[in-house]
Amino acid sequence: MTLANFTTTQFPIIRPRRLRRHAWLRDMVQEHYVGPKDLVWTVIIREDHVDPTIPGMPGSPRLSIRELVERAQEAEDLGIPAIAFFPHVEQHLKDESASEALNPGSLTIRAIEALKKHCPNLGVISDVALDPFTSHGFDGLMKGDQVDNDSTLELLAKSVLLHVQAGADVIAPSEMMDGRIKVLRETLDGAGYQDVSLLSYSAKYASAFYGPYRGGIGSLGNLGKGDKKTFYVNPANKAEALREVSQDLLEGADMVMVKPGLPYLDVISAIKETFHVPTFAFHVSGEYGCLKLMHEAGFMDFARAFHEVLISFKRAGCDGILTYGALEYARLL
Repeated sequence: MTLANFTTTQFPIIRPRRLRRHAWLRDMVQEHYVGPKDLVWTVIIREDHVDPTIPGMPGSPRLSIRELVERAQEAEDLGIPAIAFFPHVEQHLKDESASEALNPGSLTIRAIEALKKHCPNLGVISDVALDPFTSHGFDGLMKGDQVDNDSTLELLAKSVLLHVQAGADVIAPSEMMDGRIKVLRETLDGAGYQDVSLLSYSAKYASAFYGPYRGGIGSLGNLGKGDKKTFYVNPANKAEALREVSQDLLEGADMVMVKPGLPYLDVISAIKETFHVPTFAFHVSGEYGCLKLMHEAGFMDFARAFHEVLISFKRAGCDGILTYGALEYARLL
């Protein structure tokens, strides 16, 4: 008798609901768990005088450096191991050459320094993408109406040293330029930072879920009617994402990430099963904002829905999850 025949013919001997009867038993046989140690708290930062409100993201405002440090200490106390932040760069500091990305006194660099000074044991994961700094809102330098891959790599190689000199523990490049992992790995190793890890946004999709984030960093209006389909992965493609991951690992990535998370659980699972490397998901601003707005409208309990989302990432194979709701989740626990 096959197992399939056994499970369908032996009722009432086989009753799966027996294992669901008691809360303690449900907990004991639970297959996947999400705790603070699985989360990276993501946040958008600002200068003191900038409006903290981010439309579409209730519960996750822009934070000043002072506020960032205060809440980072709380995050560390609650067991969250790392933070990833993104800067709201004021419009007058943006230009076509992303020159503010090379400013050693930029908001980004000051925030890294403040975090490492006040919370030295909290991991800092830093993105070197250029979209917060460009007047056109794209992640790289432009040549005509296209992002120029190779000149962007040259600028990334210069800016990454500012991040690690300020104290960044992990560099997480998100701009999806070809060859960026190789260039950053060689730059870091050549400067004596061979122990700094690279978390590559290997499968970053051309998604509609980034809207609140782009508003939060002030790039939405700069982008205008443009899109990023020429350098982000097509949402219809999975094999392409696997090729991107393979290339990044060959170039020296230590960890890989899928962004956004929920629409691409199959991609997360395929990456984990194929490569067996540390795999992360980014629960992005639009995903987080949808849950918060549904909660505010009275149609959904945020805490339950958010836990369900996080469990889905772990079930798909994630080792870590970047989310704007990490601090809220840790507080709930």
